[in-house]
Amino acid sequence: MTTTPPDEREADPTVRQVERADLLDVYRIEQSVFPQPWPFEAFERFCDEPGFLVAELRTADGPTIAGYVVADLTPNFGRDIGHVKDLAVREECRGRGLGRLLLRHALASLEARGATVTRLEVRASNDGAIALYRDHGFQHRRTVPRYYADGENALVMVRERG
Repeated sequence: MTTTPPDEREADPTVRQVERADLLDVYRIEQSVFPQPWPFEAFERFCDEPGFLVAELRTADGPTIAGYVVADLTPNFGRDIGHVKDLAVREECRGRGLGRLLLRHALASLEARGATVTRLEVRASNDGAIALYRDHGFQHRRTVPRYYADGENALVMVRERG
């Protein structure tokens, strides 16, 4: 009997702080995933945020940025609020739990810095993302009509630290 060895080209993903050298890969993922992508300059502005993380895969061709999350913290009268602003995984890397991994790391980063509440906005039609956020304790708090330029509503979801 012959067995096929596991694919040695890819190791487990590494989640790490973004580096400026990663921004073009992040921007390309953004453009491929979202109908209204952020401009490159937006990523530059958040580059030093501890909640701007990338998931990196090691492949035979070298390291590859497979996804990212952008999250920051806003002081709010002693009750700091985290905000998950952007989360995306490269299409060909989906189904491996990378979005879940990135979100977990971002939430840990925000909470380690004092966030007692974390919020985010998500397209009302993005069932996959909504399910992911619910799995992490986010609850739908309100709907913002026509939030996106194409007229789609956004759900504002909030997670309170236990």
